[in-house]
Amino acid sequence: MGILRLAARIMGRISTFRSYQFVLLLAAALAVVAFYYFGSEKQNFSSTTKRIKQTQASHNSNRNDADLSVDTRLLHPAESEEQAGAERDAGVQSDGSRKGDQRYHALMMFTKVDKSRSLQDKFRVAMLSMVKHSDFLEGEVLVLHFVSDQASQELGERMLAEFLLDATFKYEVLFHDVVALTQKLFPIVEAMQKHFSAGSGAYYSDAIFFLSVAMHHIMPDNLTRIVQLDLDLKYRTNIRDLFQEFDRFTPGAVIGITREMQPVYRHTFWQYRKENPQTRVGEPPPEGLPGFNSGVMLLDLGAMRASALYNQLLKPSNVAKLADQYRFRGHLGDQDFFTMIGMEHPELFYSLACGWNRQLCTWWRDHGYGDVFQMYYRCDGPVYIYHGNCNSPIPDD
Repeated sequence: MGILRLAARIMGRISTFRSYQFVLLLAAALAVVAFYYFGSEKQNFSSTTKRIKQTQASHNSNRNDADLSVDTRLLHPAESEEQAGAERDAGVQSDGSRKGDQRYHALMMFTKVDKSRSLQDKFRVAMLSMVKHSDFLEGEVLVLHFVSDQASQELGERMLAEFLLDATFKYEVLFHDVVALTQKLFPIVEAMQKHFSAGSGAYYSDAIFFLSVAMHHIMPDNLTRIVQLDLDLKYRTNIRDLFQEFDRFTPGAVIGITREMQPVYRHTFWQYRKENPQTRVGEPPPEGLPGFNSGVMLLDLGAMRASALYNQLLKPSNVAKLADQYRFRGHLGDQDFFTMIGMEHPELFYSLACGWNRQLCTWWRDHGYGDVFQMYYRCDGPVYIYHGNCNSPIPDD
């Protein structure tokens, strides 16, 4: 019995020790988790802000800290408090611009950039070349719109703080939530997606690729003109000059766009071309209708709202009718829609010179169309914007 009692006491002490040890280990683990979860988040936020401040301060100690957030407008260059007070009396708004300032609006898709080093590199080339060549007059503001997810926006804010440091013009930056825009777009473009999207059916997430088609319904009415730009561009001239093309629109035109420089639509319209051997559809320039490329687009939102013809063409029944008429099945989103309706109503489009969207992709040259490729690819005249579509390398300056 004595031996049994002694054994019981020993086992009890061991059990008590193990329980106490377990509690200590658990408490330590929770403390570590709490530190990394709460502490690291705070540190990342403060570190990012500090890095932005330090980067800008190292370039120009007179510039204010850049805080590029949703619906936050940034004025550049920054001005002193004394100047700000004086200019408020002179009609300067809270964002630093004057009430009479003329704004030039440019929009870029900026989704999933945080997951792609390739997109980040393209964005760097685009923005640095844009800033390098841009020159605006006194009283003019370049407004940069980015359609973005949250993670990409956070990255974009940091990148823009660097890229816009040397801008010599006034600018504003606006981020638009891709989810919110998609919710507005989907009911408008759902029916057309099956005709112009990869795969079958209309996918909710694909609606954003039709933003340009219905932007006049999405953006506020006081926004009447906007340029939509791909990320894979390199600017070789002042982007302000691109906006001057709006004033050259022909009567009835609502969109300015450059022709496609590959035989993409020679291929896509193959059935219609077979049934109509004398057609100009899909033929190369100057006499043919090669279709459009949406890498650079001038959207006259005011004209789009006012055009009864254009808005009739957005109706599902009319989209289906034209798709059936031209035996059309595409996968390039808004570009396909504009190309298809352009075959039937070319008067809706102002033809931008090829130099405003000098596409560099040569994929179709090596996939069955080598004999006619150069007829599409040729672009005479100066190059204002290079477009490195299908990951094509862009020439150095």
